[in-house]
Amino acid sequence: MVIAPVTESTRSVTTEQSPGRRATRRPSAGGPVGGFWGSLPTLAVLVAALVYFALPVVWVLFAATKSNADLFGSFGLWFSDAPQPLTNLENLFTTDRGIYTQWLLNSLFYSGLGALIATILSGAAGYAFAKYAFTGREAVFAMILGGVLVPATVIALPTYFMFNAVGLTGTYWSFLLPSIVSPFGVYLCRIYATAGVPDEVIEAARLDGAGDVRIFATMATRMMAPALVTVFLFQFVGIWNNYLLPLVMLNDARTFPVTLGLMLWNGQTQRAPLYYELVVTGAAVSAVLLIVVMAGLQRFWRAGLTAGATKG
Repeated sequence: MVIAPVTESTRSVTTEQSPGRRATRRPSAGGPVGGFWGSLPTLAVLVAALVYFALPVVWVLFAATKSNADLFGSFGLWFSDAPQPLTNLENLFTTDRGIYTQWLLNSLFYSGLGALIATILSGAAGYAFAKYAFTGREAVFAMILGGVLVPATVIALPTYFMFNAVGLTGTYWSFLLPSIVSPFGVYLCRIYATAGVPDEVIEAARLDGAGDVRIFATMATRMMAPALVTVFLFQFVGIWNNYLLPLVMLNDARTFPVTLGLMLWNGQTQRAPLYYELVVTGAAVSAVLLIVVMAGLQRFWRAGLTAGATKG
């Protein structure tokens, strides 16, 4: 006699054919109705956060299309009866001999180069802390991590005195050099290198004759790419939005970034109300550029933030 194995299909057939047994199905606890009401508080918080953060951006985009009169005489979250975005852009890039273009290029220079150097230094330092054992490693890392907790206002004045002593205040270097340091970037790169760069790969590369610099430059950086892009994005946005440091360091309008330049124009609105229109349009252009950078690096940014929680 051959005994057939009991499978899920035979069990279900037997259950359906049994006259005295009825299959009962319990409602799932995570059904669509319960799931919706359960997630409603979270959804409400997210919507409130979206409105809070997006509302100023939406307002400035609409305001950038209005004349100076419509800026104060029309509803802020919609177009005026006679929008003039092209006229505002033309005035923005031609006022004061086109100095806004210089401010925009300065911000791109400060943010792009500063973020690039900061990313390289953070990646190298984080990789070294993760993969090399040396005396005082944890103490040095704790000191670097403590830099995250130090407010920028505390170190602005000492930094000014240091740069003034060597004659760098008022130059591009006075704003660029402090911007290439990112304690948070070192922390993030160490966490990612620990989880995302296997020691076996490093040992195999060393057996093949590769040096430490080559291993980091050709292998580790590829594995750490999401973290490096995240550091670049955070540092780029941080430098772009920095107002205090250039205010302390720079004294020539030709070296100002966009943030400081717009504040210079904003101080002239009392004697020339036309600058209201220029300040709003300039802020809109600056915001759009940051949105473009954010959208271009979004997938790397999200991968970098979640890598530490999904690897290991």
